[in-house]
Amino acid sequence: MIVRSAYRSPEHNRAVGGATRSKHLDGAAFDIAMANHDPVAFEAAAREVGFLGFGFYPRSRFMHVDLGPARQWGEHFPARPVSFAAETPPAREVLAESRTMKGGGAAGVATLGAAGVEVAQSVLAETQTAILPLIPYLDTLRWVFIAVALGGIAVTIYARLDDWRRGRR
Repeated sequence: MIVRSAYRSPEHNRAVGGATRSKHLDGAAFDIAMANHDPVAFEAAAREVGFLGFGFYPRSRFMHVDLGPARQWGEHFPARPVSFAAETPPAREVLAESRTMKGGGAAGVATLGAAGVEVAQSVLAETQTAILPLIPYLDTLRWVFIAVALGGIAVTIYARLDDWRRGRR
């Protein structure tokens, strides 16, 4: 449901053509869009919790509900030939199975690995002349980690775009 209007300042109330003694000015009214909900069930629920003022606007597809005196105006919403589908909560994604998290994790680990190789390379170059023959291999290892990081980023971007295309997010 969408709340189309609730509290209104006096200026806004005048601008939208609201009644001079509108319950919106007291914060005791709201207008709710009824495009995807059963207006009869909503009205019954609102009456049950104490709302007494009802305005029906089926052409604009909203209902006014307030805490003022018992009254109603407008024509009720027409009966729908088909009942409303039950609302289902969105499916929760298990983070351990998320392609986005896996790609991001791989990129993060590879980035840390590349930084670690960089540190090890500089430390070994300064302190261990006996290990100098390994430095070219460390440089290659750093580039491997950078390639894995870029691959992880690519997987993350692909997963996001694919999920968006499938309407999952």
